Amino acid sequence: MRICTNLGRAIAFIAGLAVAATVGAQTAPPAAAPAEANPPAKTVKQARKAKEAKEGKEAKEAKEAKEAKKTSAGEYKPVVEPRAMDLLKAVSAKLAAAKSMSFTANVGYEYPSKLGPPIVYTTRYDVTMQRPDKLRILMPGDGPASEFYYDGKEMIAYAPAGNLAAVADAPPTIEATLAAAFKTASIYFPFSDLLVADPLAALTNGVKLAFYVGPSAVVGGTKTDMMVWANDAVFVQIWIGADDKLPRRMRAVFAADPLGLRHDMELFNWQLEPEVSPDTFASAKAQAAGRMAFKAPGPPPRGAKPIIEGATPASPPAKAVLKSK
Repeated sequence: MRICTNLGRAIAFIAGLAVAATVGAQTAPPAAAPAEANPPAKTVKQARKAKEAKEGKEAKEAKEAKEAKKTSAGEYKPVVEPRAMDLLKAVSAKLAAAKSMSFTANVGYEYPSKLGPPIVYTTRYDVTMQRPDKLRILMPGDGPASEFYYDGKEMIAYAPAGNLAAVADAPPTIEATLAAAFKTASIYFPFSDLLVADPLAALTNGVKLAFYVGPSAVVGGTKTDMMVWANDAVFVQIWIGADDKLPRRMRAVFAADPLGLRHDMELFNWQLEPEVSPDTFASAKAQAAGRMAFKAPGPPPRGAKPIIEGATPASPPAKAVLKSK
């Protein structure tokens, strides 16, 4: 009897399980929560703000990149700094006040080579002048030596190697004679603007850019101030003595030169107000030499003009290697 009872209980338990399984299979799963037909207005507004912020950031980054590209390409607004102009004024006042002076200039000119990199040729100029109408320039260098004399009445270009001299009547001032020498025979001196009566006018003619670079203690054996000056024709870096206000080095690149060749001039052996003998500005050898025409051996360099007419030559003219008559 007990066995039957236990058997009945087991059958009832199994049957219950079967019924539960059948009911579970026939029952539908619970429905998912219905999706909102439209998101809240707050969510849309936040998304719009996020999009606008992203677009604004991208626009700002694009603008900064464009400005950086312009800056790297050299597009900037030129400035004329008072400090730089004050240095030029100090140099000009020092030179203009000197009734006589002498100095040496070593000038290096770059010329293109067939290999690509430029070759440098160097000329030395030993200069003595006395205002307003005396000038002597002796020129040894990488090539035939030459000499230039001006005594207030005549100008002479002398070639010692050939013992030939070109003689011409000259104007009554140094600056007018320099202009005449260039116009007549393409004779040009890279320091002409330091010899004229008003160096400031020559040094600042058409200035578009001037700024102070910084100090230097390695040029000319003295402390100098570096500055940059430029107009439409030339870009010049100048080293000026911090104490004596004398130019010690000038480095120029001319706008008319498609190769951007550099012209470098070192100035030293400065003497202001030296005692100068009258016969300094004449040469017995030049007077006794054979004569040649006072004219250029060829046309002047393209775009070249003398300093005192408002521009610096785009490239150095040839020395006065003139044909004899």
